[in-house]
Amino acid sequence: MIDPFQSGGGEPAVLASVPAPPPPPPPIRLADGLAFGGDYNPEQWPREVWDEDVRLMREAGVNLVSLGIFAWGTIETAPGVRDWSWLDDAVDLLHRNGIGIDLATPTAAPPSWLLTAHPEIAPVLADGFREPAGGRLAWCAASPIFRRYALLHVEALAERYGRHPAVRLWHIGNEFGGGNARCYCDLSAEAFRAWLRERHGTLQAVNAAWGTEQWGHRYSDWDEILPPRGRHGAPNPGQFLDYERYSSDALLSQYLAEKAVIERHSAAPVTTNLMVGAGAQVVDYASWTPHTAIAANDHYTLVDDPLREQELAFAGDRMRGISAGRRPWLLMESSTGSPSWQPRNRSKDPGEIVRHSLGHIARGADGAMFFQWRASRAGAEQFHSAMLPHSGTRSRVWQEVLELGRHLQSLAEVQGTQVEPARAAIVVDDVAGWALNHGLKPHRGLRYGRELREWHRALWERQILCDVVAPDGDFDGYDLVIVPTLLNIAESDAARLRAVPERGGSLLVTYLSGVCDDDGQVITGGFPGAFRDVLGAWSDEFYPLQAGESTALDDGTAVAEWTERVHLDGAEAVVRYDSGSLAGGPAVTRRAVGDGAAWYVSAHLASASIDRIADRLIAEAALAPVAEAEPGVEAVRRTGDAGSFLFLLNHTDADRKATAEGFDLLAGEPVGPAVTIPAGGVRVLREPTA
Repeated sequence: MIDPFQSGGGEPAVLASVPAPPPPPPPIRLADGLAFGGDYNPEQWPREVWDEDVRLMREAGVNLVSLGIFAWGTIETAPGVRDWSWLDDAVDLLHRNGIGIDLATPTAAPPSWLLTAHPEIAPVLADGFREPAGGRLAWCAASPIFRRYALLHVEALAERYGRHPAVRLWHIGNEFGGGNARCYCDLSAEAFRAWLRERHGTLQAVNAAWGTEQWGHRYSDWDEILPPRGRHGAPNPGQFLDYERYSSDALLSQYLAEKAVIERHSAAPVTTNLMVGAGAQVVDYASWTPHTAIAANDHYTLVDDPLREQELAFAGDRMRGISAGRRPWLLMESSTGSPSWQPRNRSKDPGEIVRHSLGHIARGADGAMFFQWRASRAGAEQFHSAMLPHSGTRSRVWQEVLELGRHLQSLAEVQGTQVEPARAAIVVDDVAGWALNHGLKPHRGLRYGRELREWHRALWERQILCDVVAPDGDFDGYDLVIVPTLLNIAESDAARLRAVPERGGSLLVTYLSGVCDDDGQVITGGFPGAFRDVLGAWSDEFYPLQAGESTALDDGTAVAEWTERVHLDGAEAVVRYDSGSLAGGPAVTRRAVGDGAAWYVSAHLASASIDRIADRLIAEAALAPVAEAEPGVEAVRRTGDAGSFLFLLNHTDADRKATAEGFDLLAGEPVGPAVTIPAGGVRVLREPTA
């Protein structure tokens, strides 16, 4: 690693490779009970407002706030000139009132004086345009100038507050990659070449991995290799994937550099806020979480998503799946109402603040935090919702914040427990998502998140808990593993997945999974190459359907978007194509493998088809629902030394029933064996001990 305190500014300030993560730290306890609070920005307000803030925080039950996330320029007004007075006052005020601090390194927002003096630290887009000042995360991860100034400020911050008793957690940067996921400048190109030497070893190996004989792009010198610049839509897949991986590692190296400085001065745990969901993949999140003391996520539902609560559950299941030992994680940011960045930012419906927050808690979060505490009057996010909205304490939002605070206090004993082990898993990989979403593909309109959401939805609606896990994980504990559109996969990972049916489990692989290896090269011999033999079925041709076109299946449904010509090689056809040029051919296949089974789904199935297959998979794997409940009720159980806690969330506008019993921690009363969950409501039962 380049030492930013020695570098003169000419060499890229990134690690050529990311070090192995340390062993997982012990479970983190951030507060007495579940953490509750949000981003606090006192620098935006007159001093007299702060006393009201703290009084209202105590009224709401706030016990943790994130502080100083965008405060670099407010503290350091010129190079090396720092005014700590306001931050000293804020830290002491919070501490006197028993409110813990998640103290941020404010390096997400370089100060204006730094951007003015060194505009070259700003990221460069693929078309060569350098981003102007004023945006989010306006820095290039390869810039030694940014690294040097950033770490000098982090050192000063850590020296001052590293041992302050109010600091419960360190928060490095903010939403890494949320505005600077990729930079294509010359320093980034140099750092990329160093990263390639570390990954591939030789130039010949790079040429082989990228297949550079295609279009005659073979490299004869390292300096010939550049990032995938330009506006053309056909980058070399191997080059593209490696640049995505490099970019994730470059950002991670900034996080690790700041983390190392913090740890010289403080024993408090260190993390950063990720942006994990089923949509866009910003960095390779599974490679980041091992470097955090507690995995933390920012999650915002989309107003136009008809199943917001299911996407929320997917994000929680993935956070749990990429957390060491499936340990509790932290919801670092969510919204009490409308966000500010969607096309139409409608507020949440009554009850959603509580239900969504407890949905995250149910799936493993040890706290519910928000952006932000008090709604801003000015700036780009002035219309973003907050715990204390523009309308103040007379608002519905404030009343629901108070209600949520009371509920979290009632659930204090849940802190530190873990979601019960799942027997089903869905395999997700950010790198495979990058590969599917970009470049010349047989169907350029497909997006990675669709199949992930659909198969997760089918399990979620049936109360079947599943982990959302990375492909390099351990699958031995799962009786059902679903692999949706995992375009690229390393052979070692594919081998672990192929072993699932061989040991008696069920493996389901969808179209466009295992088609390419880890370098993005097609595995020849028939699709999907990595899983062809275990599936006992293969396809020789893709048949993506045109806009408005559909093909009937013999189960009475129709498919759009994607079909394949499939051949049986030991498998049986479960569903066949019933029209078009593929009529009579297998669409869904199943191969018995001892006591297990391997399924292949070659088409973009309708929800009804997925539901029927899910019912059969659940029956074959003998998976039991978390609880017997009416449709529309989400059920999740957390367990630990404190006991067993069943969360029942009703996402409908009518009362629903479940078969369960115990002491309802929210209502403060015993219930069961039949439980009514009010419309839009939540019950959390401490279940009887055996």
